[in-house]
Amino acid sequence: MAQRAPLLPAREHRLGLSELGVLDRRRTFLGLALALLLPAAVEAAVVLTGYHNFSMTMLLQLAAAVVVAVVGGLWPAAVAAVVGSLLLNYYSVEPVGTFVIADPQVVGELVIFLAVACAVGLAVGAATRRFEQASRAQADARAMAELARGILGSGGSVGEFLERVRAALGLRAVTLLDRREPGTPREVSPGWEVAASAGEAPPVTPAAADDVVVADEHYTLLAGGRALEPAERRMMEAFGAYLVAIRQGRQLASSREDNRRLEEGNSIRTSILRAVSHDLRTPLSGIKLSVSSLRQPGVDFVPEEQAELLATIEDYTDRLSVLVGNLLDMSRISADSVTPLLRAVHWGEALPPWPAGARVEVRVPEAAPAVEADPVLLERVVANLVENALKHAPQSTVEIDVRQSAGTDGHQTSELRVVDHGGGIPAERIAEAFRPFQHPGDAGGHGGGIGLGLAVAKGFAEAMGGQIVAEETPGGGLTMRVILPLAADGGAA
Repeated sequence: MAQRAPLLPAREHRLGLSELGVLDRRRTFLGLALALLLPAAVEAAVVLTGYHNFSMTMLLQLAAAVVVAVVGGLWPAAVAAVVGSLLLNYYSVEPVGTFVIADPQVVGELVIFLAVACAVGLAVGAATRRFEQASRAQADARAMAELARGILGSGGSVGEFLERVRAALGLRAVTLLDRREPGTPREVSPGWEVAASAGEAPPVTPAAADDVVVADEHYTLLAGGRALEPAERRMMEAFGAYLVAIRQGRQLASSREDNRRLEEGNSIRTSILRAVSHDLRTPLSGIKLSVSSLRQPGVDFVPEEQAELLATIEDYTDRLSVLVGNLLDMSRISADSVTPLLRAVHWGEALPPWPAGARVEVRVPEAAPAVEADPVLLERVVANLVENALKHAPQSTVEIDVRQSAGTDGHQTSELRVVDHGGGIPAERIAEAFRPFQHPGDAGGHGGGIGLGLAVAKGFAEAMGGQIVAEETPGGGLTMRVILPLAADGGAA
């Protein structure tokens, strides 16, 4: 059922007599001038034409009062009604030429005429005031909508928001204060800190501001340049509420991001503990066993046996070095603390040494253009990809070649491809290969390592402004593409 409209507006929305009686100064003066001229013009026209219909003349004077009410509001309309009734009495009521009224009925008609003219003026004044309020509210809503669109379409910084508020209200400056506990560094007055400001010579304390609008218990807006009118204050309050919503949304997004990082950190720490309990303890046990055997008193090993035990120690030590290095690198990547030193690097400079007997075929043209990269990080990326390919395709040859390509933004890039012909990874599980502590390509066990090689390679590539794309090799296997932007000079080797 439709809600029934109230007979009278709410008390806070009712218009006072002063608001009904006076519009703006220009319209009031114009209305008063018409209040003197229009009734006189109507009566002059009636007298000159010799028209003597009292009722019609009264209606013409009423019409003149309505016109005056439309232009100037209640008080000019009341003046027009009084002037019109006096002219009617003098020129149209017997005896003509005097203000004496012989017929008492005419007195009642003139009183009714005066009351109707004032009532019409009152109604027209109210309608005009409501129209002005509606126009102002529409302008405020339009300003709010334009401000919201501008903020949503821009970077949405608080400073830019305040600049738009300042421009919308025509102020010299606007400042946002953030309430702080006493003793907080950078506070400009007891309990307050400037969060952002816009304009020239922005006020930094409530005492220095020309007007103050409290947005909520934490934020206050200061206006500089002039005091705000009531309508402007309402707009400022709306701006403040919108600003509070923006900052609370950002704080919520920041909290969600912090929680996500904490969750990822907890997951990584749990995985590290799991890795320490198995992957790191296994080579340590091998090293301990080999050293204990070599130091065992009363046992003489032949040179071949000694060499085998020392080789075991060296192999396990290298494996531990790689594992610890990947763990440290993954912690740096998770903490966003990787700072690459970018320069022009040729792909040939990033090729690491291969293990003895590794089947690796390299096809890197000497004239290949340089890429923008950190040579140390790029070597780690290529080394991890080649190690992963050799581990999962031990019986096939790993191929390395370089190609030039166009990036998604149209800029020229170069890519190094590490191609193996092993068992490969199902297409739906390729993304899992780059997650820390994942072994999607292993069938039963992970064949050594803790599943960080590809995750570290991906993190380093992205830190250098590039990316790694994995795809299936035609005929079986996996192809890893390291894509980096060309160096600024694009120099060839």
